[in-house]
Amino acid sequence: MIQKTSADEERILVTGGTGHLGRDIVGQLLGRGKRVRVLARLPGGDPRVEWARGDLSTGAGLREALDGVATVINAATFSPIAQRGGIRLVDFFTTPSAVDVDGTRRLLHECRHARVRHFLHVSIVGLGEAASLPYSKVKLQGETLVRQSDLPWSVVRAGPFYYLLARLFASMRWMPWWILPNAVMDAVDTADVASYLVECVDDGRLGLREEIGGPVALPLPELARQYLQARRLNRRVIGFDVAPATAARLGFAEAHGRNGSVAWREWLAANADEPKGRVRRRPLAATAFAPNGRGTN
Repeated sequence: MIQKTSADEERILVTGGTGHLGRDIVGQLLGRGKRVRVLARLPGGDPRVEWARGDLSTGAGLREALDGVATVINAATFSPIAQRGGIRLVDFFTTPSAVDVDGTRRLLHECRHARVRHFLHVSIVGLGEAASLPYSKVKLQGETLVRQSDLPWSVVRAGPFYYLLARLFASMRWMPWWILPNAVMDAVDTADVASYLVECVDDGRLGLREEIGGPVALPLPELARQYLQARRLNRRVIGFDVAPATAARLGFAEAHGRNGSVAWREWLAANADEPKGRVRRRPLAATAFAPNGRGTN
C-alpha cells in the first residue's frame, strides 16, 4: 500500500552518485535546492555538494555518511556487463554481489541506526522468477532486502540505460553482421530516470512505485539500426525470433507506468561526438566531508 511521508529539507545521501545515473540525480537535486551528500570512494570538488568518503562493498564510512541524513537514494550497483560494455559467457553463471546485496544490507542496517525517514532504492525492470541472468537475480535479492525492511522505503524499477546500450553496440562495431533477438527493450535516458527519482523524493510516497522506461519500447534489432544510422556505420542487422519466456529469462521486459521524454534517436544525436558511443560524463565535484555534516572547501 502506498503511504506518504512529510516533506523534509534535510540532507539527502546519494549512493552511486559518481555514476551516470548518480550524476544526473545529484544535478537535479541541486537544481531544486536540495542539500546533497554523495557517498563515494574518491572525493570531488563542487562546493555545492558534501562528499562522504565510504564504500558500500566494505561498509567503510557508512555511519558517518548517514549523520544528519533524512533521505537516502540508493543508486549504487555493480555490473561487469556494464563495466566492460558487453556480455561474456561468465555472465550467464555468476556476478558480484558485494554492492547490490551485501552493500544494500549494510546500508539498510546503518539507515536504521540513523533513523532515516525515506530509503529510495533504484532497481531494474524484468525482475521475477523468470529472470535467470545472475545480475537480475542479484538485483532482485537487493530489492527484496529493501522491501522486507522495516524502514520507510520506496522502490523504482528502471529500464536499461541508453549509455549502456550504446556501449554494447560500440563493442560490436568490428562485426559485419549483427545477429540479435527480436526481443523488446524498454531503454531510457538516465536524465529521465533521475527526474522521476527526484519527484519521488519530493512527493514522499512509499512502496513499489511505477516503473520507468523510454518513450517507446523497441525490438533490439531496431535499436541497433537506429544506432548504426546515427553513427553512419554500414552493418547488416539480422533479427531472430525468441519465445517470450526466453526473452524474459534474458531480462527483456517493458516498463509499466512512466515513460521518459528522450527518445533513443534524440539521445544518439545529442551524444554524436562520443568515442565508441559512450555518453559524455559531466564532471561532478564535491567538498570534503566532515563528520559534523558540514562540507569544507
